[in-house]
Amino acid sequence: MEIISFVQDKPAVRKFNLPLFSKSGRESSEGSYFRMGAFSPMGGSMRRREIYPTELKTFAVKTVSGPFNLHIFLMETGRAVSEFIQLLFENSVRISKIILFSILLVMMAVGGFRAYNYFNNFTGPLSIQKTDEISIEKLNQLMSDFALEVQQEIDESGKIAEAAIPLRANYTSPVTYQTYKVQSGDTIGGIARRFGLTNVSTLISVNDISNVRQLAAGQKLKIPSIDGIIYTVKGGDSINSIVEKNKIDLKQLLDVNDLSSEVLHAGQQLFLPGASLDQQTLKTAMGDRFIMPIAARFRWSSPYGWREDPIAHVRSFHTGTDMACPTGTPILASMSGKVITTGINRVYGNYVIIDHGNGYQTLYAHMSKIIASKGQWVSQGTRIGLVGSTGYSTGPHLHFTVYKNGKMVNPMTVLK
Repeated sequence: MEIISFVQDKPAVRKFNLPLFSKSGRESSEGSYFRMGAFSPMGGSMRRREIYPTELKTFAVKTVSGPFNLHIFLMETGRAVSEFIQLLFENSVRISKIILFSILLVMMAVGGFRAYNYFNNFTGPLSIQKTDEISIEKLNQLMSDFALEVQQEIDESGKIAEAAIPLRANYTSPVTYQTYKVQSGDTIGGIARRFGLTNVSTLISVNDISNVRQLAAGQKLKIPSIDGIIYTVKGGDSINSIVEKNKIDLKQLLDVNDLSSEVLHAGQQLFLPGASLDQQTLKTAMGDRFIMPIAARFRWSSPYGWREDPIAHVRSFHTGTDMACPTGTPILASMSGKVITTGINRVYGNYVIIDHGNGYQTLYAHMSKIIASKGQWVSQGTRIGLVGSTGYSTGPHLHFTVYKNGKMVNPMTVLK
């Protein structure tokens, strides 16, 4: 706040030089006097007063800072907020239109981007030549050449091929155990065969193995003297219900477990002689459960089986399943194994083939880039390449084929 004070004799802080006028109202060259109008303090009427140079006064301007007043500050702040709210209210319609327009622009941009990706990823048919039609006819033969002819070691029920079957299993004596240290190069089937067992379910159940592919050299396994699995008694179980459910002999169950009574209690562990794991549990333990080779968002564009070829428009057998997604999407190893070959082919473009053991191989085709290398051991989920549209393809996608003992199987039956 500024205060202007009238000073008589002392010099002012800031001086204002007033122009001087003559009696006729013109500016005097000599600066003789200045005249101005004033009110009479007595009568209230206006009269003219003449001020001569000797009466010229000077003014001083000073700035005075008062103490901070919270009340005034809050009042001024409230007034500013109130004015802002009033401004928003008065322009609410205009602001709403601006917000809606902005949202519409964002939605249009997102929609346009998705539409671009869709049409970019799912292109139309290509023009083909006679040589391409010949490649289509050789499609199945080409995949057969890729697959390795591997003799099946274990069947779907866990039985070991060519295992020495004892003439008569000794299910009349209590089961006994010995310890074996896993050696480099061992397989679950080979270990079971070495100790005269006929089903890998026995070793998997007794040792509570979640995935046989994770067995490591130096690991110790319990080896039972006979085939069978471990069963933990649940509440409500009876010895008769267990025998009936697992199709085993009651006397053998009592003898193998050295039971003197048929009374069971929850949590008790029994060895079920001659029994085996169900196929689902066995399949999981054998590592025969594949994961999706594409973890990102994709579209199933072509299933396994007979279909009309999207390029040649002729009926042909599709050897795998197609997953359409943008170029550069990571491709993952569906199951752990060894990369047995990589390369480029007229039909499959850039491809990778992995041997997973136990007769399984997988093919990943049409890659834009191969990341894995031949001979490399890859874990389940390892990045082995990027999605592309190389080879015989109408757009970026992954062609995924599964082989079991050299024969194609529907990938949907093994994918989880």
